[in-house]
Amino acid sequence: MDIIVGKTAGFCYGVKRAVEGAKEETKKEKEIFCLGEIVHNKQVIEELKKDGMIFIDNIKDAKNKVIVRAHGVKKQIYEEVNKNDIKLIDYTCPNVLKIHEIAEEYSDKGYYIFLCGSKNHPENIGTMSYCGNNYFVIQREEDTLRALDKLKRSGIKKLLLISQTTYSLEKFYIIEEIIKNELEIDVELVVKNTICKATELRQKETEKISKKVDCMIIIGGTNSSNTKKLYEIAKNNCKNCMCVETEAQLNLRKIENQDTIGIMAGASTPQKSIEEIYNKIIKK
Repeated sequence: MDIIVGKTAGFCYGVKRAVEGAKEETKKEKEIFCLGEIVHNKQVIEELKKDGMIFIDNIKDAKNKVIVRAHGVKKQIYEEVNKNDIKLIDYTCPNVLKIHEIAEEYSDKGYYIFLCGSKNHPENIGTMSYCGNNYFVIQREEDTLRALDKLKRSGIKKLLLISQTTYSLEKFYIIEEIIKNELEIDVELVVKNTICKATELRQKETEKISKKVDCMIIIGGTNSSNTKKLYEIAKNNCKNCMCVETEAQLNLRKIENQDTIGIMAGASTPQKSIEEIYNKIIKK
């Protein structure tokens, strides 16, 4: 049996920076607060809880010092922290902060903003707060025409297209093409592909591996957006595909008599989880 483990599997730079930073803070304090989950991975969260980290959903529940998760937060949170004299330790991914800057800059210039991604994802919730009043979140390709109708009704003649860092690269290109084909000729279009490079490389490698294996295993949290995208890509190319969080969820029966197995992991998946699943396969 051959096992191919993706070279890009596991923590991306932004997640690694946030998790390592959070661990350092737990060494300094008996208890420290984090606004939202630092990353979308249950194993990481549970480990930090054991070290004294307290996860909160409302900034009002914070005391003295609070960590900002890798996905970022709403613009208003920074304002509220300043008012209440709370020390902020910001581990927002630099790529996400860059999107905030872009959204705010173009909103101030009077652009309507199309933001690709999920309305309910923490990253996009933060980004929306920088988009002003004129924006539309495009979750799927079929939402694009409705977004264009909203733009037309607004009377705004300038449009910015951006994306959640972990959005599907393929879907982003499809949406861009629809916009270019359907956009009124007198509307200025600015396209900024804000899908991070790590996401792009991971998606491309997942596609490549899944096309040449008999079974594909995607490792990552059930609430991880980028993990779900990897699973979608893998399913399109490999009939025998599964998505698991831990080695305990791995169904060994599904990989029996398979000559080649591919393994890819989401950006919030720790190396330990990848190694445990790999070891379980080779020992079966």
